[in-house]
Amino acid sequence: MTSKKNGYLLGAIAGAGVMAAAVAGAGMRLPLAHADDQRPQLIRTSTAPIFAPPPGAPMSFADIVDQVSPAVVSINVTSRAQSNALRRIPGFENFPFGPGPGAGEDDDEQGAPGAPGAGPPSGGRTERGQPRLPSQQSAGSGFFISADGYVVTNNHVVENAESIKVVLKDERELEAEIVGRDEGTDLAVLKVKGTGPFPFVNFENAGKPRVGDWVITLGNPFGLGGTATAGIVSAYGRDIGETFVDFIQIDAPINRGNSGGPTFDIYGRVIGVNSAIYSPSGGSVGIGFAIPAEIADSVTKQLMAGTKISRGYIGATIQPFTAEMAEAQGLGEQKGAMVNDLVPGGPSQKAGLQPGDLVISVNGKGVKTPTELTREVARAKPGDVLRLEVIRDGRRRTVSIASGVRPSNRELAANGNIPGAPGPGAGAPPSATAPVLGLSLAPIDEAARRGLNLPPTVSGAVVTSVDQSSDAGQKGLRRGDVIFRAGDRQVGAAADVAAAVDAAKKAGRTSVMIGVYRQGRNQFLPLKLAG
Repeated sequence: MTSKKNGYLLGAIAGAGVMAAAVAGAGMRLPLAHADDQRPQLIRTSTAPIFAPPPGAPMSFADIVDQVSPAVVSINVTSRAQSNALRRIPGFENFPFGPGPGAGEDDDEQGAPGAPGAGPPSGGRTERGQPRLPSQQSAGSGFFISADGYVVTNNHVVENAESIKVVLKDERELEAEIVGRDEGTDLAVLKVKGTGPFPFVNFENAGKPRVGDWVITLGNPFGLGGTATAGIVSAYGRDIGETFVDFIQIDAPINRGNSGGPTFDIYGRVIGVNSAIYSPSGGSVGIGFAIPAEIADSVTKQLMAGTKISRGYIGATIQPFTAEMAEAQGLGEQKGAMVNDLVPGGPSQKAGLQPGDLVISVNGKGVKTPTELTREVARAKPGDVLRLEVIRDGRRRTVSIASGVRPSNRELAANGNIPGAPGPGAGAPPSATAPVLGLSLAPIDEAARRGLNLPPTVSGAVVTSVDQSSDAGQKGLRRGDVIFRAGDRQVGAAADVAAAVDAAKKAGRTSVMIGVYRQGRNQFLPLKLAG
């Protein structure tokens, strides 16, 4: 029995706790499971009616899977193997191999749900006689979001694709082309070459399941084709290192090949796009991550419209501000993001931001972590003025910065703006003062500047040796590092570090903040005071 009421399609199915069938389609509301009295429970709010979730666990997800699965597709990608992937040996990924091809391995990310390559690589030579990189096959998932053939998937599924085939539930294979990609959110939109209409599903932006509510995922794990799994929402707002996304954590099993597939609520609405898993083994351990629907919907609409995704940029590298760092500066429980360094000639340097500044808000909105700062900056358009409230030398001040355009990750890496592990310290001059904080320090003379390849703008005191039992030794300081800041003062000699230590002791603190320069990068860290 069905009836129309308040513009919603309502359905009743006999049996307490039994979930009603879901209907996929534009503009249609999905039927609901009902309580014992077989009537939908309608809760009115000031904006729109919301139906209460069904009581208890559903007897089956079969009806909902039947309705939404035609919109879910498998994506088969042919690409050229990356030259560095050809030289990878499991367990020795960071070993510095020389040039030249070697034995191949699939180039999928460790712990990510994209499918590994299948089938033998094909090589050969180019017309100029250069070795031709072998092709590799990989697989992922996706889903139609329009009747005319637009498909959403992950950027990492298709970013190196030479050809793409989309496999539908009815086993049709259709060629597809990339409409647009956004590496910042790991989203991509494809357009299939074929006549529609195609079955499609919709993003749900207004309501979302609570932590503990049921979710269903569909996709192509390990190349097996249409596979359904179910679980619950485990958490919201997960930060897994992907700067522009607060991920939904789910425990519905997803594996390699599920990348780009949809996560549904129990009404058949897309609440997320599967993107990553946490896994020591490469398989599902019950911790998966999906891009929230509100982000996916916004980004994919821009890509479909041909709009290039641009984000704000201030040209500063930042690091977390820990409780120990706050104590070292006498800032109590203050949160924020510490400025490490500035891009020469970038927006922040022009505006007067300084290394060591602690950013605590952007345009009046508080920030507690580097991720929050990056996201607030990213929302800006080129030319927008960003007012950063910072703490410098214990005092609050505002720095106004005209936003630029954020370069791609590849451009940032090429310019050294994406943090990486610095190499070993170079030689340092032999003469040094008495140790302070477990560090023996020496002035930067011309010999030290040449030996350490220090630019003229770098000043401070050079570390000549480190007591490995000290806090400095435990935190990784080493010979050749330059201490450029200690406490609230710039360092020109070892005596400045000693003075900062004395000031911290007099203030009753147990540690002192220092700034370290190593191979082109700045880092701030607190060092415990001896005794």
